[in-house]
Amino acid sequence: MTRAFLDKQPSDVASMFDDVAAKYDLTNDVLSLGQSRLWRKAVARAVDARPGDRVLDLAAGTGTSSLPFERAGARVVPCDFSLGMLGEGKRRRPGLPFTAGDATRLPFADDVFDTVTISFGLRNVQDTQGALREMLRVTRPGGRIVVCEFSHPTWAPFRTVYTEYLMRALPPVATAVSSNPDAYVYLADSIRAWPDQPGLAALLAEAGWSKVAWRNLTGGIVALHRATKP
Repeated sequence: MTRAFLDKQPSDVASMFDDVAAKYDLTNDVLSLGQSRLWRKAVARAVDARPGDRVLDLAAGTGTSSLPFERAGARVVPCDFSLGMLGEGKRRRPGLPFTAGDATRLPFADDVFDTVTISFGLRNVQDTQGALREMLRVTRPGGRIVVCEFSHPTWAPFRTVYTEYLMRALPPVATAVSSNPDAYVYLADSIRAWPDQPGLAALLAEAGWSKVAWRNLTGGIVALHRATKP
């Protein structure tokens, strides 16, 4: 079994997600106490895909996050660098154009997409700034980015309870439901090490995105950041 570490070597992260592909969606539902479905709906509303829009869904995994965009009539490209995730996604959803790609070296031309979105994947990229610049490159002028990522609860007492859950409850629950519990130890570590809401907003601005804003979900456990390409 493989566990990625906080230096986020791409081969380690990809191998870790290959290991958990089969049960990934189920495990996320259990560990988030069902909140992951609400977060996906919030992303779909923020992207607001229209018929004919070109949407790049990065870290798409098995394609669950891509379905709302397809249903809206957009031309969605689910992209991930875990071949195990892509294989599982293609088995379940053969009609989606799954594409293998590294967020820091995207296999797309400049100014192609109306919206680029990434949910719970930016945290796993070794070079965050490089990935944000690549997303900017493939987005058309006036196009948008939507980032859904774990963040920092805004209410201090709740933040303490949440941190205790990550440290104490998440690993044994993951052991019960996941094919690779070590992957979820990494998940807890990476969430604690990730920037807070203003910190990620600053990274987006530094990468060249404009009109950066965010909205907290579930008390700040998750934040939805949005920005526009000038």
